[in-house]
Amino acid sequence: MSTLPYDSDRLQQLADVLISNVGELARAGWTPATSSNFSHRLDGQHAAITVSGKDKGRLGRDDIMVVDWDGKPVATDQRPSAETLLHTQLYKRFPEIGCVLHTHSPVQTIASRLYAGAGHVRLEGYELLKAFHGNSTHETAVDVPVFSNTQDMHVLAAQVDALLDRQCMWGYLIDGHGLYAWGQDMAQARRHLEAFEFLLHCELELRKLGCRQ
Repeated sequence: MSTLPYDSDRLQQLADVLISNVGELARAGWTPATSSNFSHRLDGQHAAITVSGKDKGRLGRDDIMVVDWDGKPVATDQRPSAETLLHTQLYKRFPEIGCVLHTHSPVQTIASRLYAGAGHVRLEGYELLKAFHGNSTHETAVDVPVFSNTQDMHVLAAQVDALLDRQCMWGYLIDGHGLYAWGQDMAQARRHLEAFEFLLHCELELRKLGCRQ
C-alpha cells in the first residue's frame, strides 16, 4: 500500500501528458538549452512539474516530480525549477487552473525586451483574441504585463499576485526571459500559449514595418 501523499497513478498519467506536449514545444524551438518549465495540477495540494536542468525535448517519466503549493519537493530528492513558485502561486490562488506553461521562444523573449519599458504589450483588434477563455470578440484589447526579471521568486510572485488583484489575465512576460501562460487544462493552456506567441509575433512584425512605436 502506497504511503505517498498523492496518487502515483495520476502522476504517471500527467507525466505522459507533460512529456508529449513539452516535446512538441521543444521541437518548435520554444525551450532552448535546458530552459523553460511546465506543470500540471495533481490534486488540491500538489502539482506535477518538470525537474530542473533537463533538456525539455528529452524528458522521461522520472523527470516529472511533485511539489506542494509552497514549491517544495514532495517525497523526492529531485530539484524543481527555481521558478516553481510562479506555478504554484497560480494553483493556490485559482482552483480552476490546471496547467501552467513557461517557454522561451525568440518572439517572446524579444517582445519582453522591447516592451519592458512600457510594462505591457497591448494586443488590440485581433481575431485571435477570441482564443483567450472568456473573450468572444475581436473588439477588445488585452494588455500582456511585462515584469522585470529577478532571481528572487518571492518578489516576482508578489508582483504577479498584486496585478492579479486588479486584472484578469492568462499570461505574462518577464523581461529578457520568456512567457508564462496557463489554463484550466493542458489543451486550454496550449491554446493560450500559442495565441500569445502568434499575437506577439504580429506586433513585432508591425514594428518592423513602422506601424508600431
